[in-house]
Amino acid sequence: MLFQVVLLILGFILLIKGADWLVSGSTALAKKFNISDLAIGLTIVAFGTSAPELIVGIVASNGGHNGIVLGNVIGSNIFNLFFILGITGVIVPLAVQSSTVKFEIPISFLAVGVLFVVGNDFLCDQMIISTWEGIVLIAMFLLFLVYVYGQMKNDISQTEIKQTPFSTFKISAFIILGLGGLIGGGKMVVDNAVLIASSLGMSERLIGLTIIAAGTSLPELTTSIVAALRKNNDIAVGNIIGSNIFNIFLILGVSSVISPIQFNQGFNKDIIFLAAGTLFLLLVMFTGGRKKLDRWEALILLMAYLGYAGFLIFQKG
Repeated sequence: MLFQVVLLILGFILLIKGADWLVSGSTALAKKFNISDLAIGLTIVAFGTSAPELIVGIVASNGGHNGIVLGNVIGSNIFNLFFILGITGVIVPLAVQSSTVKFEIPISFLAVGVLFVVGNDFLCDQMIISTWEGIVLIAMFLLFLVYVYGQMKNDISQTEIKQTPFSTFKISAFIILGLGGLIGGGKMVVDNAVLIASSLGMSERLIGLTIIAAGTSLPELTTSIVAALRKNNDIAVGNIIGSNIFNIFLILGVSSVISPIQFNQGFNKDIIFLAAGTLFLLLVMFTGGRKKLDRWEALILLMAYLGYAGFLIFQKG
């Protein structure tokens, strides 16, 4: 099993480096077209940092590993919201634009509700996220992109754009290398995670919610902390909220179109925990008209995640 652990770690390294290259190249390309920081955070950075989850979801769905597909998406969203925003907010209190509180966080909450509905199949008789439900999720993702496009038109005149020194060749090289690292790393992560789970008697749900979710969320962690330290709260928070929307609408949508996903009702308590955290974030951002996550509020998120992870491991999923 030691060999599989080494390959799993190597897969995560390829995923993270691939995401880093993809974000660097895509962000540089966006800067050439004078796209604002908020729009970059909600789209390009969010997509780039969610790319590991996307590749893992596609590979796992193609292999019929439904527990890993769902565990990766739900677990990554929980890790993003509770752990990453928690740590980032403890380091630097996070003040955000009003549009994030009024629109992006509610859209993220809506995405969690949609996941609960399609997963429990209140619209049909089987506990499956079907192909047509996947198409609906992708359609909702496209509507989100339309919203972001509107934000881009509003923000571009208000945001100072720093031009990138990257050449077109360097931008192309970063994007191509990034995609290659993501694809290779994603295959290694899924294959070896399944082998490790089997060896340890762990369920795919548990390994998806913990090890894979944390590993594929490392790009979001580094991106948000660095952005917050540089006082760029829009990218720090937009990256997390955008990634959570991407994960549900795009990744689950694409994965279920590739192969319908059998839904395990054990995920319901994880979805409820995620919904509660999203609602908490929305409420603290609204209180007092601050639009800000203070250190003590971030600490609540962080402690909640540690308690959740401890419960998962103790209960073995």
